[in-house]
Amino acid sequence: MRNMAALFSILMPGFGQIYNGQFLKGVFFIIVEHFDNVFGNINNAIHLDFNGFHQQAVDATNFQFMLFYPGFYAYAVWDAWYYAKPNADKSKTAIPFVIAGFLGELSAIYAPKLAIPTLTVGLLLIIPILCGMIIFRKQ
Repeated sequence: MRNMAALFSILMPGFGQIYNGQFLKGVFFIIVEHFDNVFGNINNAIHLDFNGFHQQAVDATNFQFMLFYPGFYAYAVWDAWYYAKPNADKSKTAIPFVIAGFLGELSAIYAPKLAIPTLTVGLLLIIPILCGMIIFRKQ
């Protein structure tokens, strides 16, 4: 099930690849995700931001690592979704996921100027991804 692979990858990059039977790739993605998450202090920033401490969340984030995360996240979800269905059209199906990655990167860059940075980055990643999954569900 293609959507299940993508949803697992949305939950944690690498889980969708493991679901697809790509164990080594999945483990590699999980390691990269954890490395980036820990050194970028992303979980702490999410916790602070969702509890109303927006400026503290921005201050806690290490943007040298955090700026890598949105693009990697969008790629991990697309990779799990794409490889769950043999012979899918690679060029067309990637477009919404690339848009999600760019929007996530731009919102991460401008996070200090956003009212709710974590939610904005998350929504700008997830919404295009879900739209792409719906639009290209038959590809």
